[in-house]
Amino acid sequence: MTNDDQLTAARESFSGKSMTETQLKQAVAIADIIHAEIQQSGSFIEQLTDYSHAFARSEKFDAMRGEKIIRDTYIATYGQSMNQTREALIAAAENLPDTARARALVCAESIGDLIQAPPTQPSYLAQDRAAVTLSSEFGITQKVANALMAEEFEQKHGKKLSTHGKESEEAYHKPVREAEIAARKAEQLQSRRRSQSYS
Repeated sequence: MTNDDQLTAARESFSGKSMTETQLKQAVAIADIIHAEIQQSGSFIEQLTDYSHAFARSEKFDAMRGEKIIRDTYIATYGQSMNQTREALIAAAENLPDTARARALVCAESIGDLIQAPPTQPSYLAQDRAAVTLSSEFGITQKVANALMAEEFEQKHGKKLSTHGKESEEAYHKPVREAEIAARKAEQLQSRRRSQSYS
């Protein structure tokens, strides 16, 4: 669903009919943030509470009304409630096909390659990319995907996935990052010297 489609769907919801354009855009943005959190961790209550208070702070409604608006907007833009999204992710994790473990190992083993492929990246970003890939393939949370990758990697290689990631980061990403920092510092020093010579 495109951003325009989301706004149209939200506008047609019960709460959307009485919202200003700005309120509508904010409610859709918050629904997107909460959806991302559910996809990542499988929970939403804390974020919903926090965003409901923040949303209501500058409006003429209270946090409970803000929460109702956000819930309505979520249903309009995602076609199901936050809890239904969460439950679908739980059900998918409980009913994983046999191929999931093999794919988890492939995704886990790809982390080292992701770290060293130019442009290099830190371990946490590579692991996040692998978890997002796995989670989207099987309709599970990224948290479950991470646990599955860690379990399969340790079972096959006899060491923790986090240790493997850190070792790859030290070998491939850290030297590149340090060289970039040194180059940036040298460039800043040179431009400072140039500006001092002009003054």
